[in-house]
Amino acid sequence: MTVIPATVVTYPDGELTGTADVVHIAPLPDGRSGVVLDRTPFHPVDTAWPDQPADIGVLRTAAGDVPVLATLTGGIHDGALVIGPDLPVRMGTEGWTFVVVHVVEGAAPAVGESVDAHVDPELRAALSAGHTACHLASLALDAALADAWTKEVPTDAAGHPAFDMLAIQTSRIAPYGSVDVYRIGKSLRKKGFDTSALGDLPELEARIEATLAGWANSAGAISIHRDDHTLAGRRSWRCDLPDGLVEIPCGGTHLTSLAQIGALTVALDANEVPGGIQLTMTTSITLAG
Repeated sequence: MTVIPATVVTYPDGELTGTADVVHIAPLPDGRSGVVLDRTPFHPVDTAWPDQPADIGVLRTAAGDVPVLATLTGGIHDGALVIGPDLPVRMGTEGWTFVVVHVVEGAAPAVGESVDAHVDPELRAALSAGHTACHLASLALDAALADAWTKEVPTDAAGHPAFDMLAIQTSRIAPYGSVDVYRIGKSLRKKGFDTSALGDLPELEARIEATLAGWANSAGAISIHRDDHTLAGRRSWRCDLPDGLVEIPCGGTHLTSLAQIGALTVALDANEVPGGIQLTMTTSITLAG
């Protein structure tokens, strides 16, 4: 039985290109192929928390360019490779080996072949900006709602009551933005959240944006810290805000400095749903210069 190694990932370091060896080819149900490399700059979509869309690009081979149409997370257990939505475990589960699967159409490179992996730089830049904006907006939202709590609850990376962590339902990164959906129901109210804090959404937006404007005008560094270089290695987003360093667990890609940000805006929308309120925050980012 051929042993497929865990994929070494270089996207946390901002890499867009790299030379790699093909270690496995998996036929996919739709007729396409999944190419597993020993190392890759491609960021795959995480099956358990699919907030950031996958990178696309090309694998350059001796026979020509092979377009990468999607990039998925794969897991190997007892010699079997399970890909994407079929993966039954979370990243890092003991007994599993995790790999990046590059989805290609047509002739795939052969196992053992060396290829040059090239990520689409425009999409990567747009998603990296959107993911950074998402983290900053969530921290600014927590800060703006800090006085809405009547009980002590867990705090976020900046020390404010963690509304984002406690109420988040879905988070989706988009090019130069994100959409985060929160649910405020009986459980959150029992924890001490006062829903009257959502009574004036334009005023809440203004407070969030004022915080974001202060951060965007600073020059704090942004980086990814990681324990190891494999796909399953724990990674975190670090950002030097004016009030201090914050760190959030994150497997995505990001900007490298707050100085790259021109402006950050948010739009809030609240709707009554069965059992509570659904709050949607749409964040947009423009880059400086």
